[in-house]
Amino acid sequence: MTSPSSMAPTPGALAVITGGSRGLGYEVAKELAAKGFRVLIVSKDLERARATAAELGCEFRTVDLEDLSATRTACDEILATYGIPEILVLAHGVMSEKMSKTLRTTTEEWRRVMAINLDSVFIAVNTIGAAMAEARNGRIIIFTACLGRMSGPGNTGGLAPYRISKAGVNALVRNLAHETNLGARGLLVDATCPNHSRTDMGGADAPRSAREGADTAIWLATREFDASSGDPLLSKTGLFWEDKEIIDW
Repeated sequence: MTSPSSMAPTPGALAVITGGSRGLGYEVAKELAAKGFRVLIVSKDLERARATAAELGCEFRTVDLEDLSATRTACDEILATYGIPEILVLAHGVMSEKMSKTLRTTTEEWRRVMAINLDSVFIAVNTIGAAMAEARNGRIIIFTACLGRMSGPGNTGGLAPYRISKAGVNALVRNLAHETNLGARGLLVDATCPNHSRTDMGGADAPRSAREGADTAIWLATREFDASSGDPLLSKTGLFWEDKEIIDW
């Protein structure tokens, strides 16, 4: 077992990536597959997942992450079928409707966004992440958004379900990281903001490519972590990262 004070992913280790058939998740899956990891992508779209898996030479599992019962079943089956991953990247997510302000959002829209953006993240962490923590060797990277920050522009109004779901993701990451003693038990837990990237959600006019948006997550998944290093890029976890820099929650 890798020492908790200094660790790097095992060559060929299993990496599970949700939202892996498109956008940011696809870019993470593509890079990790190229680096020799055994990649399993999780996607709602069967045809897209099958095509992506064939392209990247990886495996796939389909599930609608809005269906929380199906999500828990899928996560349990992933563990039973593929074993415990060393890398878990949660890259799935949806945007809320344009006019979804707090006082104008329907219950259905609120629940849709929360289920996909926050509740399914909890389930993945509660099942797959729990096994990784027990193994004391792994890293969880969760895509969040600067719109979920409590500082800066953050959640200052509009797109309420989206902003608040991402604020919940931020809180989940920070809480879990402290529960697992900030890497001292062999599990790294981090959040990353991809910024406005050209994905289905970000649109074709976004200023950065999906690969640029995924770059920090790829780095977090593969960096050599050394708790004794004086370099925060190598020794810190349980944080919010943007372009490989630590930003305020």
